[in-house]
Amino acid sequence: MTSSTLFAASVEWFRKAGSMLVLDPPIGMLPDGAPGPRRFKIKAADSESRRGLVASLLKGRYLWRGYRVGDLPSDHPTQRFTLAAIEDQQTIGTITVAFDGPDRLAADQTFPHEVQSLRDKGLKLCEFTKLAIDPTTGTKRVLAALFHVAYIVAHRMRGHDTLLIEVNPRHVRYYERMLGCSVLGEPRINRSVDAPAVLLTVEFSYIMSQIGKFGGQPELSATERSLYPFAFSLPEEAGIITRLRSRYEHWLEERDRVAVRDSDFAPSDLMGV
Repeated sequence: MTSSTLFAASVEWFRKAGSMLVLDPPIGMLPDGAPGPRRFKIKAADSESRRGLVASLLKGRYLWRGYRVGDLPSDHPTQRFTLAAIEDQQTIGTITVAFDGPDRLAADQTFPHEVQSLRDKGLKLCEFTKLAIDPTTGTKRVLAALFHVAYIVAHRMRGHDTLLIEVNPRHVRYYERMLGCSVLGEPRINRSVDAPAVLLTVEFSYIMSQIGKFGGQPELSATERSLYPFAFSLPEEAGIITRLRSRYEHWLEERDRVAVRDSDFAPSDLMGV
């Protein structure tokens, strides 16, 4: 295996309004994108060099917001994986998906009772954390792609049914509108970033229904104000799933034949074996 690229996609959607890029927007002001040939790749942040670029983007965005910045934790196949959106060798977006298990979730630190109440209901939990988008080059298309792939692995491939996200209180309305999240825990201080946080939740079944309804139809964004028109269409999603499974099968073959280099993408990071 010589490439860690999961797939490539267009950074920008075609739309008459053109570019709306600004230097330092809040997350809700990310541009929809303008006509152009720009492309980006979604990669697993599985090498030291790529994780360094992801950490650099996170530090830049967190420090700009005044948050405390911690190190990017090492990914463990059964607990966590990090995705990076790459354009011209530059990291323009990232997201980390963590799965509930013996080590618990990051949300347990600030909202232990709320998270445990979901476990007590028998729900299979995961959380999306460490989200960052470069505001000078990222678009809603990039954000939607990262969310969509994270959803594919968490729900379609691993069977988790409930998503948790901790956000700053000023971003609550954005996530309610863009993803259909609801508030599970009111503002408290998240000690890891030394900033207030609200715990949000949404069922993956709802995300699935919205992708099926709006995915791959950016023209609907004029009236549908969620992020879902910028997600992939169902045929595109099926293609991504097929590619991930194919890469996993290829990785198993390579593992049986020769030792897989640490710098190569190991699909087990996504499949959880």
